[in-house]
Amino acid sequence: MDPNTCNMHSHCVHMEIHQVVPPPHKSTLNKLKVRLKETFFPDDPLRQFKGKSLKTKIILGANYFFPILQWGSNYSFKLFKSDLISGLTIASLAIPQGISYAKLANLPPIVGLYSSFVPPLIYAVLGSSRDLAVGPVSIASLVLGSMLRQEVSPSAEPVLFLQLALTSTFFAGLFQASLGILRLGFIIDFLSKAILIGFMAGAAIIVSLQQLKSLLGITHFTKEMGLVPVMTSVFHNIHELSILKSERLKSFYAGIDIRIRLNESVSS
Repeated sequence: MDPNTCNMHSHCVHMEIHQVVPPPHKSTLNKLKVRLKETFFPDDPLRQFKGKSLKTKIILGANYFFPILQWGSNYSFKLFKSDLISGLTIASLAIPQGISYAKLANLPPIVGLYSSFVPPLIYAVLGSSRDLAVGPVSIASLVLGSMLRQEVSPSAEPVLFLQLALTSTFFAGLFQASLGILRLGFIIDFLSKAILIGFMAGAAIIVSLQQLKSLLGITHFTKEMGLVPVMTSVFHNIHELSILKSERLKSFYAGIDIRIRLNESVSS
């Protein structure tokens, strides 16, 4: 068929034939490198260092690892005043929350204070988000306490229990740091919304059940985390209820009182 043809209405149609060149052959190793680069480094975090002098690379690297160097020069007293008020407000919640999470992990209350005080200081230097709050997590504290309690009794050997807790949290931190360095955050995309909602709902119920011991002031309490064993333990030891003497309830009331006073000081 002629590439240049005309139909019955005298409209000519010009057809061009292009020859497609096959892509160059790549070895399996090169293909693997390309796929790994697309998976772990899709945004090429090192692109800003290309073609720069050594001094510029050092400055860019320092700003990358310490974001405080970027926004610190623009910080003002007005921002400090707002941050101070918000920090005191969050501290009124974080302090009793840290103590309660330490109790969930069967650790001394001072550990909860450390975990609520030290991470924000570190994140202020290394963090890149203004809205992210860092600190202990309820489900992690509960899992840590239940895991270590199977090996060591926190009341019989408190020092060994604390050492094991520090060791486990250290390796958990290394594991999380490795996930961040390897940029494996995309794994969470494979978890469906139903799984995440179910996990969060179940974790909230388990954490609430485990806090009934301190909230109700019960001395003898089950070590299991299920709904039936916990409620059975509550009803069997109902004679030990001392809600008004509960330390956690006092902390709760103290937190509310501090929150109200801070709001009054801000409004005035």
